[in-house]
Order: sequence, then C-alpha cells, then structure tokens
Amino acid sequence: MDNMQAGNAPYFKSRRVKGCNLDVHPTESALVIQYEVEATILGELGDPMVGERKECQKIIRLKSLNAHTDTSSLALKVVEECRLIHPSKLSEVEQLLFYLKNRKVPDDNQEQQRVLPRDFTPYAGVELNEEANITSIDEYVELLYEGIQEKIKGATLIFQLACNPNNLEELNNNEAALGALARVLREDWKQSVDLATTIIYIFFCFSSFSHFHGLVTHFKIGALCMNIIEHELKRYDLWQDELQKKRKAYEEFTDNQNLKKEHDKSFRKYQSLLIKQEQFLRVALCLLLNLAEDTRTELKMRNKNIVNILVKILDREDEELLLVVISFLKKLSIFLENKNDMAEALAVEKLARLVPCEHEELLSTTLRLLLNLSFDTLLRSQMAQTGLIPKLCSLLADEGQRQLSMCILYHISMDDRFKSMFADTGCIPQLMKMMFSCGDAKMDVELISLCINLAANKNNAQILCEGNSLRMLMKRAVKLKDVLVMKMIRNLSQHNGPTKSLFLDHVGDLAAQIRNDEAEEFVIECLGTLANLNIPDLDWAMVLKEYNLVHYLKDRLKPGSAEDDLILEVVNMIGTVSMDDSCAAMLAKSGIIPALIELLNAQQEDDEFVCQIVYVFYQMVFHKATRDVIMGDTQAPAYLIDLMHDNNAEIRKVCDNTLDIIAEYYEEWGKKIQMEKFRWYNSQWLEMVESQMDEAGDPFLYEKERESFIGNGDILDRPDLLYSTEGLMGADGTISPEFYTDFQSGGQGRTGFLNSLSDQFVPSAQAPGDRPVSTYGCHPDEQFFYNYTTTSR
Repeated sequence: MDNMQAGNAPYFKSRRVKGCNLDVHPTESALVIQYEVEATILGELGDPMVGERKECQKIIRLKSLNAHTDTSSLALKVVEECRLIHPSKLSEVEQLLFYLKNRKVPDDNQEQQRVLPRDFTPYAGVELNEEANITSIDEYVELLYEGIQEKIKGATLIFQLACNPNNLEELNNNEAALGALARVLREDWKQSVDLATTIIYIFFCFSSFSHFHGLVTHFKIGALCMNIIEHELKRYDLWQDELQKKRKAYEEFTDNQNLKKEHDKSFRKYQSLLIKQEQFLRVALCLLLNLAEDTRTELKMRNKNIVNILVKILDREDEELLLVVISFLKKLSIFLENKNDMAEALAVEKLARLVPCEHEELLSTTLRLLLNLSFDTLLRSQMAQTGLIPKLCSLLADEGQRQLSMCILYHISMDDRFKSMFADTGCIPQLMKMMFSCGDAKMDVELISLCINLAANKNNAQILCEGNSLRMLMKRAVKLKDVLVMKMIRNLSQHNGPTKSLFLDHVGDLAAQIRNDEAEEFVIECLGTLANLNIPDLDWAMVLKEYNLVHYLKDRLKPGSAEDDLILEVVNMIGTVSMDDSCAAMLAKSGIIPALIELLNAQQEDDEFVCQIVYVFYQMVFHKATRDVIMGDTQAPAYLIDLMHDNNAEIRKVCDNTLDIIAEYYEEWGKKIQMEKFRWYNSQWLEMVESQMDEAGDPFLYEKERESFIGNGDILDRPDLLYSTEGLMGADGTISPEFYTDFQSGGQGRTGFLNSLSDQFVPSAQAPGDRPVSTYGCHPDEQFFYNYTTTSR
C-alpha cells in the first residue's frame, strides 16, 4: 500500500487556517467565526506548486446560553472544542458570550411572516424525517443531480433552510446551489409538480426581500414562472373538458355503473391534481407579485399578458389563491393600460360573485380592487349591470367593509343612469339612519357625498324625505351651518311634485340664513334651494319684506361684490320671485333691472350668467309694471335681439320666448323682431345656396354651350319666371314684416325649401315658468339611459 502511494501520488496537499476573526450572530445566540483556508499542493521535493485561498465561515450555536449561564466556563468549553479558536482568544470569547447573554432577543416574527404568505396554509414540501442543516448544504446540492425523487428530497431540505430568513444570506453566497435549483426547475418542472412547487417556494423566500430580487431576476425565474403558469392553465382546461365528457357519458347512460365509477375516479384524481396545481399557482403568483415592485419588471409581465392570466384564474374556488390573484390585480389596476385590459377581460363580472364572501380579507381586497376600477365610467356601468349595487348596499351594515362599499357606491351614483337603482335596494333609510346617528359630530364625507348624489334623483328624493327626515336635515344644516347637508337639501328641492311642497314649512328658515355675516358657501346653497321653490302657493312678496331680501339681492348684483357663484344664485333667486306680480313690481321699483343690465354687460362672455339673466327678463315681461320698465327705461330689448342668434341653444330658446311676448304687447317692436328674424333666415338661405354652388364648381348649366338657360335673352323679358311680389313688397318697396308671419305658417313656401328651412331654424317654445337647463347639478326629468330591476337571490 505504501509503495502504491509512493508510485501513484508524488504530490502532497498542505492545508493551513489563517486570520480567525470572532463576532456575534446578528439574530441568534451564536458565535460567528470568519477564517481563511490556504491550500497548497507540494511537489516531490516539497516545494509549493499550486496554491488556493478560500474564505469560510463557521457558526457556533449556543443552545444552552441563558440568563443564568456562567460565561467563563462556557467560553473555556468553546475554545477547547473548537480548534479554529486559538487559546489566546479566550478572553475575547468570554466578552462576546457576556454580550450575547445580556442582549435583548429581537422580535423577528415580522420577518418570518414575510417569507410565507399571510394567512396561507404553510407549505411543508414533501414529508421528510430528516431535519435540514446549513452545514450540509453541499450534500443537498448533490441530490439535485440524481433522479426525480432525490431532486425532490434535496430541494425540500434546501427549502427548509430557506424558510429561515437568517439562512438566506448564506444561501445567496452559494451560487452553485442556486444555479443547480434554477437548472432543475428549467429542465424538470413538467415531470413533477411537487419539485416545481418546492423550488419556486425557495426563490419565493428570496423574493420576499427586495435586495434579493436581483438574484431571482438573474436566474430568470420570473419568466419561467409565467411559462409554467400558462402551461398549467392549459392543463386545467383539458382536465375540465375530459371530466365534462365523462359526466355527459354517465348522464346519458345512468344505469351503467362502470361509467359512474370511471367518472368518480376521474373526479377524485382531478381534485388531487387541482390541489397541487393551485398550490403551485399560489406561490408562483406570490413570487411574481413580489418582483412586480419594480415597474420595469411589471411592464414585462404585462407584455406577457399577465392581466388576462389573472382574470382567468378568478374562476377558481380556492380562497387563498383568489386572494393572491386579486391582490396582484389591485396592484396592476393603478395603471391605465392594465385597467383597460381588465375591462376587456370582463374582470368586474367575475369579481361580482365574490361580493359578499365569508373570507374577510378576500372581501376587503376585492372591494379595494373594485374601488380602483370604479373611477372608469365603462367599468362603473359594468358594476351596475352585474348587480353589484344591491350587494354593496347590503355591506353597509358591516362596519369593517362599510367605508369601501360606500366609496364604490358614491362613484356609481355619479352617473345619472344608475341613481334610480338605489331606490329599490332599501339602502336609503339605512343611510339616513347613519346620518342622524352622527348627532352634532362631523359626518363622514363619503356618507354625505353619496346622499347628495342620490338626492338628485326624484324617486330617491321621495324616500329621503319620508317622515320627518327633511325637518331633521334642515335642523342639522341650520344649527351646524353644514354646507354639505344644505347641498343635499338643495338637490331635494329641485324635484317637482310632493317633495317640493314639503319645503313650504322651511322657507323662513332658509331666508333667515341669507345675510352678509354668513359664510358665502352656506348662503349659496340656501339661495339655490329657495330659487328652486317655484311653488304657486308661496307668497314671495311677504318673504322678501319680512327678511329684507330686496336690498341684499340688489347689492349682490354689482359685479365684483362677491364670488361669481353667489351672484349667479342671486340671479336665479330673482328669476324665481319674479313669477309673482307684486314681487316683480317691488323689484322694478328697487332698481334691480338696471343692475341686471350692468351685470349682463360685465358677464356677457359667461353663457350661464347670460342665460339666467335673460330668463329673469322672460319672467318680468309677463307683468305690466316690469314690462314697461324693461321696454321704456333699458336697452334690454336690443340685447335680446342681439342674443337671438347666440351659439348657445338655451340662450336662443329663452330669447325667442321673451321676444315673442314683447312682440305681442308692442307692435313696433314686433315688426323689428320679425324683420330681424327674416333677415337672419334669409342670410341662412343665401349661405346654403352659395355653399351648394361652391360644391358644384360650375356656374353653367350646359356643358357644351356654356350659355344661360334663357339663351341670349334678357331675364326681364321672361316674367313667367318671376314670383309675384304680392304680400311680400310694401307700398314703399321694402319687404313687409307680415311676410315672416305667413312664412312661419307655411303660406309662402312655393319652392318647398323655405318650409324645410323654417322647420330647421325655428326654435321650439319653452313652457312658461320653466327655468332654462343649467350647467349646475342634474336634471331630474331626463329619461334614464338604463333601467335596472333587482331580483331576489
């Protein structure tokens, strides 16, 4: 044997330990030894031929160390048993042990929780009787080069180590182990779901910490996970198809017990496969979710169609898997492109089935995702059409989900099409109860905002005003000067019918708030509410006198005297009270009409101001006192004629109605108005003729001769081509205004063109007393685009 060694081994290996440094472990009761191993190969004559150095680390865990341990004795024992520590370092070891003895143990439960998904069923890997040890990592790596079962065992042991965050740094330094794991996953993931799940879990443990993301990206684990997930979803579809075929075969031949047994066997197999697949999907998606912290990585996932993959998984029943999927979608939904992808994939329809559900965290995450999506108009429409409104209303009783549900309902209630759906849900009495339970405390802004939107619908308003609700709302608004509650009351007051008559008892309370010392925001809402009360039984003259409002209204009409919103509400208020004859006379005597003309000059570029001021004139020309002032002392008629052809349709409509009344009482002005209308219609006809000639491009009727249709003759020699001027030309040779009257009634429409032109440009009359459509608020009489009826479930 010695001869064989002498003949076959002429070289000798020398190993020496250098530079031993001691330190304490950052989290455990252990000593860490950093040392350097120098290995040298010697030749036959003893001279060094090849040398190599390697930095190593050894951890000495002190399980027996506690508050009563004798550190001197323990230090001596450590030095005697560990040959790496020189006896001269005994005092240093004793000091380190004393430090560990008195060090407070850090609470690392939070770090531990980051490794495994919260509230998830822990994954233990394949059951093994062996407990992993970090010092045996090389042995576990060697198992990755054996058969499938050995690979599963090796990966499971490494997974046990990775579950402890304290081992991740050491595993990170072992590039051979990580490279072997990545290689096995890439090559063998199709052969074993257990193997793929275990390896993905190892990299998931690394992905739980941001500074390890570079490691996971380096081995391209994210892209590999995406490919495996797509493959697993295809397998799931195949399982479903196969199971469906066997179910149909069994249903067709119910007496065949073999088919039933085969179906039951396939179903049991399907269930076992499904459990393993969903466990893999859960950890793979958790890993991708962690990596998506980097927006560049998230963009790569989107390019690989991650949104459609996640939406497809929403059909599953596993709550833990759904929690990961919805958390991922919630993170993606903050970007417009991802939100659009979810809309195309009908994600809302699949999320609706999860509301409500017993899993509290899953429900909360689903609501947060729906809240993100509810900022989009199309997705809000999908929420309403899938029946989410009654479901969300039922969650208002749950304090844990109330705020999220209310925010989503608020977004849905912003659309006029869906306001009426709330009337059948039974949530409105519940909302009112929540409002009144606040007492004098500040109300949640989500609650009052939702009520403000709902009050803009007539059916909802009737429910909101049931009982003493309106009285209690007024009491709170006046007592606390609550602007938002008053805004809700204002929306309630705009609906015709029984709701508006309820405000007769509160006119005095509202009028009393219109003072200079009140906050403008609050006064604006009070004025707007009063302006909505066009009730015939209301004695506005008494209200104006009792609360001295005429002086206030006149002062606020001066340009720059207040904010534009307040001045506009003052104009609206004047328009409402002008319906009363005695009020109109009172306003005329106070000099409000010249103030309105001055305001019209100052705000002539603001369509809203112009429209409402013209409406005031419309109301005032009904009464003789104000009509004479407008016609004799102001330039209002000239302004109205100028505005008769304004670009704004509402302004044109109110102007036409006002001028029609003026023409009825003042013959001279009637002729001027008719003449102006005729000139305008004539200009429209000329413009249309010119445009048709421009389109034709050739003034000649005949292509070859290029001569007129009457040849070389004079057109005056063809009187048969001329229309009669009877009734059109006056005695002085001018066009008679009566022509326009006949024209409107169709009397002058020989060619047929003028009749059609009349139909096109004559505006439709507006019912007297109706305020023109305003840009403020909603219009309760509009037809809803979509109706929804709830069904019992």
